[in-house]
Amino acid sequence: MVRTMTCEDYDEVYALWMSIHGFAMRSMDDSREGIERFIKRNPTTSAVYEQDGKIVGAILCGHDGRRACLYHVCVSEEYRMHGIGKKMVQFCCEQLKKEKINKVCLNAFVTNTVGNKFWQKMGWTLRDDMNYYDFVLNDENLTVFNK
Repeated sequence: MVRTMTCEDYDEVYALWMSIHGFAMRSMDDSREGIERFIKRNPTTSAVYEQDGKIVGAILCGHDGRRACLYHVCVSEEYRMHGIGKKMVQFCCEQLKKEKINKVCLNAFVTNTVGNKFWQKMGWTLRDDMNYYDFVLNDENLTVFNK
């Protein structure tokens, strides 16, 4: 079942993130404090999927009042290919529509073959008309990939 993610879900969602091969997390942004700050700013738009008494999927979803972004879209490897990701994306999009948001973006690592196939199958458009830039404000906020 899909439901809105809350701050109380952090430990289970963090464990899910840590279980996924190749998943990347930011040392500060994905800390308990970072996720609580994100959810408090976007209290209705992130999702978790519960099955067999545990969280097996999660999406961080937020917006700035104009455009939304999906982050950390993941489904536990043993629960994939059952429509869980699709249901969570649909849930987030419905929540965004309620808030009058009309466009959603996401970033997927080029090396994330499974994720990129998922987005293409879902009908999302891979853009080739723009460049994506980052500017790091805090060098202590490190990106670490799961092995």
